[in-house]
Amino acid sequence: MLNLLKIFIMDLRIGNGYDVHLLAPGLEFWLGGIKVEHTKGCVAHSDGDTLIHALCDAMLGALALGDIGKHFPDNSPEFKGIDSKILLSRVNALIKEKGYELVNADCTILLQKPKVAPYILPMRECLSGVLGVDVERISVKATTTEGAGFVGREEAIAVYATVLLHKG
Repeated sequence: MLNLLKIFIMDLRIGNGYDVHLLAPGLEFWLGGIKVEHTKGCVAHSDGDTLIHALCDAMLGALALGDIGKHFPDNSPEFKGIDSKILLSRVNALIKEKGYELVNADCTILLQKPKVAPYILPMRECLSGVLGVDVERISVKATTTEGAGFVGREEAIAVYATVLLHKG
């Protein structure tokens, strides 16, 4: 029994991701694959989807494959304005090539405004669709920083993501 438990545990990988983007007026605001109505959007080389970028980093980190910048450099014309769902799909394919699959993801958005509660379920549905997993495996939650720091001053958005991968 102990050997079976040891084998099972060895096939689990945990990854952590973090991403920040500055916010600026007049840009589209993409978060979790969903366009969010707001007067500001993310300053970025891609579409600036901070949630997806943190999720990609968590998945890549779980298998010690580097970070999103290694795989999709922000100075490459190929990725200029790219839909981050494409990046997530490519990361998911890489994870599968390595024999792993997503068990679950837990993402926390730090954002003062706008309130994103109405977008949470659509984000979860979008992400689960891209990743090919049940929506119950994707957690997305949001919090403010009570006015503190660059998030509180509405200068930027930050997202933390944690994933559990299992060797299939």
